[in-house]
Amino acid sequence: MQQPVRIAPSILSADFARLGEEVSAVSAAGADYIHVDVMDGHFVPNLTIGPLVVRSVRSFSKLPFDVHLMIVPADPYLAAFAEAGADIITVHAEACTHLYRTLQTIKGLGKKCGVSIVPSTPASALEHVMDIVDLILVMTVNPGFGGQSFISSQLEKIKTLRDMIDKTSRVIDLEVDGGINPKTAQEVVSYGADVLVAGSAVFGGNIKNYKDNIKSLRK
Repeated sequence: MQQPVRIAPSILSADFARLGEEVSAVSAAGADYIHVDVMDGHFVPNLTIGPLVVRSVRSFSKLPFDVHLMIVPADPYLAAFAEAGADIITVHAEACTHLYRTLQTIKGLGKKCGVSIVPSTPASALEHVMDIVDLILVMTVNPGFGGQSFISSQLEKIKTLRDMIDKTSRVIDLEVDGGINPKTAQEVVSYGADVLVAGSAVFGGNIKNYKDNIKSLRK
């Protein structure tokens, strides 16, 4: 069953010179999750942050930290991100040789587990992890950089995954990341998404705009 829409601002678009303040600001502005994009310069063509940064900003918000690992291998770093304060740890299906085992490891660390898929990966790749996964993240851009244009062909994939989730008896977040703005937010929600990751659509403009930006996405 589709849940109420939740907004997960991606700190990839925040001002890193004052990252703690930015996390605090979007939390106060009405965000539901804090989305943390971790990139390794190998699985994706960009290099961002690690567990130390997550630990450093953890105290600036009581919201769940939704940590998206765009790294390979992911397994050696799961415990470090869990200890740093991640509440949800999402790995890529394409980056895990033994995906089910990785999800079990995350669960064993006391965290919610998520799986992300890139635009070229079909929804069917997740058929055999539906009994364990807590969050499914559909990338509607090719991961690696913020500010990309939304890939509309992913809408049917979102709908397929919505149907797959609804056939289970479990509560699974269906999250979408990439090119999300007020227009595309409306589209992905109509196809079944209930968590929206947004970077520039939230952090764009003055800090005073964050509340209105989040409201616009939630509508």
